[in-house]
Amino acid sequence: MDFHYTVTSEKPVNEAIEALEKNLKDEQFGVLWTFNIKDKLDEKGFQLEEEFIVLEVCNPKEAERVLKENKLAGYFLPCKIVVYKDSGLTKIGLPKPTALIRMVEQNELQEMAADIEQQLIACIDKSV
Repeated sequence: MDFHYTVTSEKPVNEAIEALEKNLKDEQFGVLWTFNIKDKLDEKGFQLEEEFIVLEVCNPKEAERVLKENKLAGYFLPCKIVVYKDSGLTKIGLPKPTALIRMVEQNELQEMAADIEQQLIACIDKSV
């Protein structure tokens, strides 16, 4: 099983992010923070050639459900989705919640992670 799910989009990074934010909102996920790694590195005197944006996203209902099951799941919250350029192509991806939660070794959490993963992948796929 892959650690991540990543797709390529024809859209520029900013358009991909706009579409992603709309699709996430439709699924009751909010974007808590947007972190532009390229800009932050530039600010610190380092360079990244292409754009790299991290969106930290959360569905409060799902977060409550997961944390009530096992507080250790909070180590993986909020979920991250990245939108970046790679060799001129826009990529959208995320670390799979099922891959991360496997470390906790609890079947109930694995089922919850699979549900959340499906929702996030659907949002990404609609954003391409």
